[in-house]
Amino acid sequence: MQKRNGKALLPIGVFLVLYLGLGILFEYVLKIPMGFYNIPIVVSFLTALLVACIQNPELKFDDKLEVMAKGVGDKNIMTMILIFLTAGIFVGVVGRSSAESVAYFLLSIIPARFSVLVLFIVSCFVSIAMGTSVGTITLITPIAVSVASGSGFGTALCIGAVMSGAMFGDNLSFISDTTIAACNGQGCQMKDKFRQNFGIALPASLVTLVIFFLKTLNAEVGNAIVKEYNLVQIIPYVLVLFGGILGINVFVVLLIGIGSGSCIMLVTGATQATDLLGNMGSGASGMFETTMVAILVSAICALIHEYGGFAALLAFIKQIFKGKKGGQLGIGLLVGAMDIATANNTVAIVMANPIAKEMADEYHISPQKTASILDTFSCVFQGVIPYGAQMLVAISAATELGFEVSAFDIIPNLLYPYMLLISSLLFIFVIPAKNDQA
Repeated sequence: MQKRNGKALLPIGVFLVLYLGLGILFEYVLKIPMGFYNIPIVVSFLTALLVACIQNPELKFDDKLEVMAKGVGDKNIMTMILIFLTAGIFVGVVGRSSAESVAYFLLSIIPARFSVLVLFIVSCFVSIAMGTSVGTITLITPIAVSVASGSGFGTALCIGAVMSGAMFGDNLSFISDTTIAACNGQGCQMKDKFRQNFGIALPASLVTLVIFFLKTLNAEVGNAIVKEYNLVQIIPYVLVLFGGILGINVFVVLLIGIGSGSCIMLVTGATQATDLLGNMGSGASGMFETTMVAILVSAICALIHEYGGFAALLAFIKQIFKGKKGGQLGIGLLVGAMDIATANNTVAIVMANPIAKEMADEYHISPQKTASILDTFSCVFQGVIPYGAQMLVAISAATELGFEVSAFDIIPNLLYPYMLLISSLLFIFVIPAKNDQA
């Protein structure tokens, strides 16, 4: 049995103090706009890695490098990094005009009184196709503000619908970094994790849709604003979506998306041939921070594991959470706590992965269910924290268009994360009691 050493968890504490502490200072004390995102997360993790290297002087530095190399060189980590880069290239190729086409097409054929419902549905589709909640919010929030202005619905309500839909796709998309991180960290197939997640997410999304419908049922509305769109440009997203659902290898799916996207963007004139390679490079570069975080976290976690930190944490969790259901809740709260601390659901999953895997083995929880819990709970917390990138980007986009709205105006309208939490708890404590397939 591995030794237990709670002091080995110090690097995580250092990271939390640097990232969360300075973020709160910048955002709420110094009132710096997007204060949390002025803290370089890579530097924070490098500092934490330095602390981990200083610990345990009994182990030679060369041996520590070997431990870190084994952690970073893990098959799942390498696969995760390659998928990150390929997904970045795909998004760089197809750009944002494709998702805009989806949004404006739906708004053009559905009555204005259903605008909020359309914003939620469009955001669900765009986020599951693009694999990014922040990208979806950046893209659709200006449309939501225009819809609110033209239809008479409240700005906070429309933004809440967009953020709710964005978290739906962030949790389910095959090219979402959270899905990639959770699946590769637990060693399960994306299609298996998708099936687990879909059974939780679908009821939550349907209930959300019903509540939005009831909230807007008797509202007095005007006409929604619609702009030009090109449906041909959504084909790469559709191919990626259905290829993923059919269980085709993720690399093959992304290559199909990149190939079809390149052809369509060139033929339609949306991208010049001279710009295409540059867009691919920009897309891959956009994954640099996520990739570096995955590498650094893998190195830190390898050292913490070697020192006995995870053994101590697992023992502590086992004292609190008993049984298989308790273990599932423990995994969910673990990744939730990581997300509150880091304000980044991908980072939270990467940090929680090694501990969650050990807990899954201890409590006999299947890899796909563990990956589903990690992704679901991280999205629940990330979707509602007032200092998360999703919230800050939405507020900034609305402000740039001349509309003042606060996080606390939007939070009551974030229906999907609340419904997703309820659905997740039901699937842990109620449904498995009758039919637990994990």
